[in-house]
Amino acid sequence: MRLTLQDYISIKIHQTDLHLTGYIKGKLEEFNLAPEQNLIMMLLWEKDGLTQNQISQKLQKDKTNIARMASNLEGKGFIYRSHCDNDRRAIRLYLTPNGKALGDKVIPIAEEFNDVVVKGITVKELVQFEKTLIKISKNVDCLLK
Repeated sequence: MRLTLQDYISIKIHQTDLHLTGYIKGKLEEFNLAPEQNLIMMLLWEKDGLTQNQISQKLQKDKTNIARMASNLEGKGFIYRSHCDNDRRAIRLYLTPNGKALGDKVIPIAEEFNDVVVKGITVKELVQFEKTLIKISKNVDCLLK
């Protein structure tokens, strides 16, 4: 029996991601912040001064992509980049005063969005969902090796 388009779990995940990203993109537009750039900012609002490499690992994105987004964020005046003293190849990202102030506006939006997304889902269900997503990722990782 052949699967239909709606039977593929990867399609369902992709459609959900598009739905989530489309919504948050609209909310971030007034702040001149793209959803992927917001991921970098969220990490910096948690811990300022991360290296581009650390951000790349945490977001599971390639270093070139992170460097490009960092350059865009720097151009917008939200962050500045600085070479590490002990390793000139490593670049740390720091929030500017504008970037810090932006967090006061964007973090509540992200928290409210998260509350809406998980509404009606128990903690147990969320834990199981995260475990399922990890299994899916590991299954795909096996294909990449």
